[in-house]
Amino acid sequence: MQHSTQRSRRSFLQSAPLVAAGGLVACGQAEQQAAPAVQSQQRFKWKMVTTWPKDFPALGTGANNLAHSIEALSGGRLHVKVYGAGELVPASGVFDAVSGGTAEMGHGAAYYWKGKHEATQFFSAVPFGLNAAEINGWLRYGGGQSLWDELYADFNLRAFPVGNTGVQMGGWFNREINTLADFSGLVMRMPGLGGEVMRRLEVTVKALPGGEIFQALKTGAIDATEWVGPYNDLAFGLHQAAQYYYWPGWHEPGTALECMVNKQALGALPADLQAVVEYACQAANDDMLSEFTARNSQALKTLVDEHGVQLRRFPDELLAQIGKVSAEVVAEIAGQDPFSSRVYDSFDAFRKNSIAYTHISEQAYTQARALTFG
Repeated sequence: MQHSTQRSRRSFLQSAPLVAAGGLVACGQAEQQAAPAVQSQQRFKWKMVTTWPKDFPALGTGANNLAHSIEALSGGRLHVKVYGAGELVPASGVFDAVSGGTAEMGHGAAYYWKGKHEATQFFSAVPFGLNAAEINGWLRYGGGQSLWDELYADFNLRAFPVGNTGVQMGGWFNREINTLADFSGLVMRMPGLGGEVMRRLEVTVKALPGGEIFQALKTGAIDATEWVGPYNDLAFGLHQAAQYYYWPGWHEPGTALECMVNKQALGALPADLQAVVEYACQAANDDMLSEFTARNSQALKTLVDEHGVQLRRFPDELLAQIGKVSAEVVAEIAGQDPFSSRVYDSFDAFRKNSIAYTHISEQAYTQARALTFG
């Protein structure tokens, strides 16, 4: 079904006229007539490196879909070849590869690059932070994108949101977690700010790319892991390596993924192709969240009904304690330098406004629905 959907999308894009929404109109007929014909037909070949295993569901295929959309919308003038993690560069080398021009594009998540600057994490996932709709709102209409542009400019990059997982799961554990003491001594895979919170809870945190998680959990090299959610976790077979599956994903309430582009490569494109890249990313951002929303529900049912996975909810008291530690960690990181402080102030102001509205909208509606439909 997934491959059929991709073929339908490509067929539609290839048959559609090269008139996309929004910014593509900026390169209208007048500009096309004024430009030399040879320039309008110039072709470009780009490489996209990713942090995901080749063709991995939703994440890897999301990168593939983006590449197909760019080529179709450009009428074949911009071809993007996708390389999975380890094919051209390792997962951990994506940022440097695009920054240095080894590849023109990269597909990953900004919190992987906290070694470059701590503030990168705010553009992916913050514990008890923004959900998918909220982070999209902050980036597009709350000042987040301009801060992201400012940060990445120092690394010769431009970044675009290119997908979101929605609220993730709390993780897979080989023992039950009921109190803070139950975390002590665990070895766990968890990236970003959530990983730093775990360190404060006496967890030994491992930074592992996706392709190494299952083996590490299966062999006991780690005792617990978070990955994404039911759809991707089922694909990795994590239910074969750990017994308990916890929710909610306090550490990643709406993880934004990124497409980073080398600034020189982007600037070398004609204006219409620059717009193609930007608006293809915007479409991919919506498409990935839609896919996760559709597929996580069925995958969770499969995990529970067919594989006997034991779902566990983190107790409220425990979540409150983790929330307090999370607030301390995020505040400390925000105070490390003036730029991180600016990003945090913008992020936190948007979160406060969102909480007030979500309380009487999404949250209230979900609770009302549960009265009848469970």
